[in-house]
Amino acid sequence: MKITAAVVDKKGADFEIRDDVELAPMGPDDLQVHMVATGICHSDEALRIGDAVIGYPIVLGHEGSGIVEKVGPEVTQFKPGDHVVLSFYACGNCKNCLRGIPTQCLNYAHNNLSGTRPDGSAHFTENGKPVADMFDQSSFTTTTVVRERNAVKVDKDLDLRKLGPLGCGYVTGSGTVLNTLKPKPGDTIAVTGTGAVGLAAMMAGKISGCTKVIAIDIVDSRLQLAKELGATDVVNSKEEDPVEAVKKLTGGLGVDWAVDTTGVKAVMEDTIQMLAQGGTTATIAVTPHHIDVDTWNDLCVNDKKIVGVNMGDSIPQIDVPRLIEFYKQGMFDFDKTEKFYSFDQINEANADSRSGKTIKPVLVIDKDYVPGK
Repeated sequence: MKITAAVVDKKGADFEIRDDVELAPMGPDDLQVHMVATGICHSDEALRIGDAVIGYPIVLGHEGSGIVEKVGPEVTQFKPGDHVVLSFYACGNCKNCLRGIPTQCLNYAHNNLSGTRPDGSAHFTENGKPVADMFDQSSFTTTTVVRERNAVKVDKDLDLRKLGPLGCGYVTGSGTVLNTLKPKPGDTIAVTGTGAVGLAAMMAGKISGCTKVIAIDIVDSRLQLAKELGATDVVNSKEEDPVEAVKKLTGGLGVDWAVDTTGVKAVMEDTIQMLAQGGTTATIAVTPHHIDVDTWNDLCVNDKKIVGVNMGDSIPQIDVPRLIEFYKQGMFDFDKTEKFYSFDQINEANADSRSGKTIKPVLVIDKDYVPGK
């Protein structure tokens, strides 16, 4: 089946929208999904420019939303016409999946970052040659085929154009707080970087009952949005020392929890210094940068911790519906971070994401889609 897809041919190349990409045939537990929209994530850019590598040519995108067109004979949870959000694939059979931790699937890298389908076959081809995929999903397409485990069913009365980023950026930021750090009511949290992931973490801090939710960035407009979404305090780290500012806001103690979404060396190191005794920082950005840590003085003396978190330790089929419920209750207004672009504006949308002009670009692939139908 021929589809239209945005292809990156080599490291650093622009996206090219092509009509001659061939989609793999369906397997027994597959869904064929008509794509309505997809978010653009920093991870897509990291792979485009080569900070992380799967292979080229590649069809990127992993924050898709769409409508099921066909299902394989072994599919039990979906039927044609269902509305879905797509996320990563976990095998469901390894010991970590069976323990309920699919983000630690022992086959995670092979299933999501090998460039092929879990069985090793090509997800896409062009002129008979394999084209790599991402997350067994590749949402920068008009149609894709995914495993049943990639999909999360959502209500048809919701606007599918808004929902795709719930499958990665929003679930990563919020899950880091709700699933991994688990702050208690009355705790304090600081979030460095107020992109989609950072704002999701910040909103999760508010939902958790943190009495101080401190957003840190260098862009005033983003900090203003952070305040609208629930930050108790904001710090422009270009204008003042963020560590000193956080200490001042917390009576000299520092915060119980911190989340870094920037991947900037100095900023990641700052999150350690702004912790209170016994505090933990989660560094979750896709970044080529390393940090320098004095394990005794930076960590041991004050019992501080650094943790890495993959995809917010989420179970998408549980976490995405939970975020939607928070959204319905006005507690998780993720759509305030989004801006819609047409599919053929993909390079403009990606540039706006890189520059910070747009927090979460969303490509509307089906321009005829009508919300609620």
